[in-house]
Amino acid sequence: MLPPIASNFVAGETPEAALAHVEGLNDRGVAGILNLLGEHYEERPPADEDADAYVDLVGSIADRDVDACVSVKSSQIGLDVGDSVFRENLARIVAAANEGAEGDGTFVWIDMEDHETTDVTLDAFERHARETGGNVGVCVQANLKRTRGDLERLAALPGKVRLVKGAYDEPADISYKKKARVDESYRDCLAYMFEAFDDGVAVGSHDPAMIEHAAELHAEHGTPYEVQMLTGVRESAQFDLAADGVTVYQYIPYGSKWFSYFYRRVRERKSNALFALRAVVGR
Repeated sequence: MLPPIASNFVAGETPEAALAHVEGLNDRGVAGILNLLGEHYEERPPADEDADAYVDLVGSIADRDVDACVSVKSSQIGLDVGDSVFRENLARIVAAANEGAEGDGTFVWIDMEDHETTDVTLDAFERHARETGGNVGVCVQANLKRTRGDLERLAALPGKVRLVKGAYDEPADISYKKKARVDESYRDCLAYMFEAFDDGVAVGSHDPAMIEHAAELHAEHGTPYEVQMLTGVRESAQFDLAADGVTVYQYIPYGSKWFSYFYRRVRERKSNALFALRAVVGR
């Protein structure tokens, strides 16, 4: 059972709890991106088990008729075991998500991890974007110097692309280290996406300045877009944006491996740490 502190950032330990969380969000105009917690498996059985869980999850989403999609990590479904394991498990998930859907299946996001996974992840996205007619998405990170060039490749493909600032501590020769430079890259990448992308832009950010910038670019270019934020972070802003007519998705982690995820969320921001401290002392 999740302690009250962690439940602010994690929807629960079971898919049923996560789907119930989605239903509550849908009532307030926010859609869900469900992510089963787990990553960096070095043996095949747990990678296969999580892939099986995602196959079951996309079926449950269809059965419950909720406004939700799923997001998977490459290392969670076998990349650390071998490229072929990752490709096989991702193909199973995407096939299940599109089974009998005629182009309207459950959307599948492929999360991006550290720079060593970028090429294999983008290659997998390209394959499934073409095969499904765009019912998959991929995440790219503005702190990597290569990302602007990657976007030129991705612009020609169907499917969605989520732009985030990037949370991994990458080597200085391939990434921007200063916050101001990462912000500049994010703005530049976002501007290009609104100009060049046809299937929409996913703004993965809690930064009010970047969200406002996206709204300005939308007004200028008319490109459809959505804002994606984490469970437990600026949730009132999520509901306000949805009420204003912006498409909003909440990224919803769930599962038994919640502790390490919760620990990262607390370390990321001082405000998160203060929230946790207040919960511990009962204030």
